[in-house]
Amino acid sequence: MMSRKLLLALLLVVLCTCAAYLLLLANIRDRESTDRVDRVAINSIVKLTEQNWGAVRGNIYPESPYDFAVVDSSDTLLYQSAAGIADSVNEAINHRDTLIDVTVQDQTVGKVIIHNNYSAVLSRLKLNFTLVTAASLLLLILLCLAYILYLNRMIFRPFRQMQRFAKHIAKGELDIPLEMDQSNMFGAFTESFDLMREELAAARHNEYLANKSKQELVASLSHDIKTPVSSIKAITELMILSADNDKVSRQLNSLYAKADQIDHLVTDMFHATMEELNELQVNITEEPSTLLDVLIENANYYEQITAAPIPECLLSTDPLRLQQVIDNVVNNSNKYAGTPIDVAFEIVEGFLVMQFNDYGPGVSGDELPLLFNKFYRGSRAVYQSGSGLGLYISRYLMRKMHGDIVCYSNGNGFTVKLLIPLAGKN
Repeated sequence: MMSRKLLLALLLVVLCTCAAYLLLLANIRDRESTDRVDRVAINSIVKLTEQNWGAVRGNIYPESPYDFAVVDSSDTLLYQSAAGIADSVNEAINHRDTLIDVTVQDQTVGKVIIHNNYSAVLSRLKLNFTLVTAASLLLLILLCLAYILYLNRMIFRPFRQMQRFAKHIAKGELDIPLEMDQSNMFGAFTESFDLMREELAAARHNEYLANKSKQELVASLSHDIKTPVSSIKAITELMILSADNDKVSRQLNSLYAKADQIDHLVTDMFHATMEELNELQVNITEEPSTLLDVLIENANYYEQITAAPIPECLLSTDPLRLQQVIDNVVNNSNKYAGTPIDVAFEIVEGFLVMQFNDYGPGVSGDELPLLFNKFYRGSRAVYQSGSGLGLYISRYLMRKMHGDIVCYSNGNGFTVKLLIPLAGKN
């Protein structure tokens, strides 16, 4: 498809160039036609000269588009219409003027020298050629620019979108769709990649459901196991109180200790299923605040973020985890608000406050305290994919970096603030 359009564009250039040169040729032919028409005037000059031979003077000639001179057979000048033109046969030959015989009674008695202004004709032809060449080059440049824009739109821009999409997939961000445009050469690939994203998202969701099911199973089994263990402990306590010798008492105390040990192990197993986040490592380093420009740009895949200037300072943070938090905030805004996002910055009491403002419907006051709970999803999330872990993970990571995250409805939308510690604060 692309090669066909390229051939059409090149064919258009060739046709336009040929048309320009045909116009030049037509102009030259028009000039030649004009010259043929002017020969009537030349013939008139010659006839008048023959009819008035012997009394050649200026008042016998009407106005003529040509300058001319009349000489007799001995090359003597009889008449000259303008100064500076050839006044002899030799000079006329050298100047490439037109020589026409004057015939009286079948005898050649002289010549009419028609002045040819070759320099003016040549200049006019050069001008015409220059204009046509310049127009052809301009047309070629415009077509090249148009083709470059076409390449950018059909190849380079889709390729950059696919690059960004691949980065999001590599980071596990499967909620960001790849915009599809069937008109470019990557259209089919775009659809295939987006189908892959949907399949990966579905697989991740199924994995999450499977893990959640396992957790619920472990919790249920833990509860079921704790019930008989508690019964064993209670019966053992009663038997210890009624034991009539030291040996039986020691054995019952050992049995009670083992039951109590099982009770603690089952409790630890239950809590372990709810504490996977402890495996997320945070590596804090000192970074310049200009890092935020890069992090915002990485999250600005819909080009909807407008960021204010960032104060120059040194931050104490983990760039990888901070990028994860910013991505979560931006993804939530895209998912639930779908409006432009304004980002502002302010240094307050040892923190660089990074404030995200969107213009969506916000969150009700009843739901605000629950947003950071694990697996909690608001009433507006019914028809949106997600696991309810984004803000929970974000707060966990921000606090591991000695910062925090807060959010609230501002009347015109929703606001999320990231409190990023300044270096040297602690």
